[in-house]
Amino acid sequence: MAVNHFPKEINIEDRKRAIDRRKVQEIKSSQRKNKSLLLFWLLIGPGVLVMLGENDAPSMLSYAATGSTFGVGFFIPFVLLTFFMAYIVQEMTLRIGATTHQGHAQLIFDRFGSFWGWFAIGDLLLGNFLTLVTEFIGVRAGLGFFNISAVFSVILALGLVVGVSLTQRYWTWERITLGLAVFNLVFVPVALMTHPNLGQTAHALLFWNPLPGGFSQKVLFLMMADIGATVTPWMLYFHQSAVADKGLTTEDIPAGRRDIAVGAILAAIGGIAAVIAAAPLFARHISAQNFAAAQFAQALEPIIGRWGAALFALGIFEAGLVAIITISSSSGYAFGEITAKPHSLNRPVKEAWPFYAIIFSSAVLAAVIVLTPNAPLEYIALIVNVIATLAMPPALLFVLLLANDREIMKRSYNSVITNVIAIAIVVFISLTGVVYGVLTVFPHLNF
Repeated sequence: MAVNHFPKEINIEDRKRAIDRRKVQEIKSSQRKNKSLLLFWLLIGPGVLVMLGENDAPSMLSYAATGSTFGVGFFIPFVLLTFFMAYIVQEMTLRIGATTHQGHAQLIFDRFGSFWGWFAIGDLLLGNFLTLVTEFIGVRAGLGFFNISAVFSVILALGLVVGVSLTQRYWTWERITLGLAVFNLVFVPVALMTHPNLGQTAHALLFWNPLPGGFSQKVLFLMMADIGATVTPWMLYFHQSAVADKGLTTEDIPAGRRDIAVGAILAAIGGIAAVIAAAPLFARHISAQNFAAAQFAQALEPIIGRWGAALFALGIFEAGLVAIITISSSSGYAFGEITAKPHSLNRPVKEAWPFYAIIFSSAVLAAVIVLTPNAPLEYIALIVNVIATLAMPPALLFVLLLANDREIMKRSYNSVITNVIAIAIVVFISLTGVVYGVLTVFPHLNF
């Protein structure tokens, strides 16, 4: 019997990815003086996007609420701790994606079966959709500071999401989204406009000041909100799928780690800046922890002026926009993986229309809900927090098990030290997530 030795058909996705990989190999084999910098530019992307994408509108408002409620003493180092946890989790995700060249959803189905696969996907898609609603709320509220109508704000965001995705080129999509994500650092000049006490801030970083009034239920709520601002299920699916779509290999893992580290540092700077920016409200005894984006900007305007308040509002808009782009993409990736349909930003729409349809339809439906009169937006935001915190323990457990699966990980499986740290993170987030979820549903319980 004749054996067919011909390789499978090379599609457009493969060709585009091969072009990107050829550029990387050319730089690696060259003798250029700026070789390291060029390689970093070519390989950076998924790690920075996943970290800055998580600095979404609800996250930045959570950081601002933290600063306005408790000042900078306890929560600045706590924010740094949460990004350290995020780095450990995303580093495992990077190695899984670079080694297997598969998305997270596909691997869960392959390694754990359809029951756990559908369980994980159900959690992801529901959580992603509800989170998209909160991102559009942030977009609407951010531009609302400038008296821009809700309809125009939402349509503008939708137009940008569709435009970026229709480039049909992962590299172009990644570069545009990175450019938008960098504007998360707009919170830094806002923080500087408040003229923060640098000595007090440095002391908080070095010595981790005690909480004013001690530990309380309100403290636990904000701690959980800040944890949920840095480690969420969509990050795992997006990052692993983006690593595969970009074509990273095991040779690129060191560069991928630098990518994640840069993203974590930039996101931590943005988060801490939001805490510092809102800290003057704490000093003036203004209760602003429940403010929406425009209300926060309005509360800060007497302190930092019109320009500062405008930058804060624009930062909330940017945070929501980048999150809509990345979160909707993670839903598209997951759907494509479990249905075995083309799912790449390197594919034309006519070949991967279900992938693009999920991206666009999830964003459009979330936008419609935000614009629906009398929609229970506050209730949706509450449900999002509960789902996100309760969904994290099983999501983290899947990552940990996959990272220790030597059959698929080969030589890239977890080290003992990584396992110890990762298990501690899983236990910590699991316990605090469950407590946070319980307290959200039953706020009058005391501990």
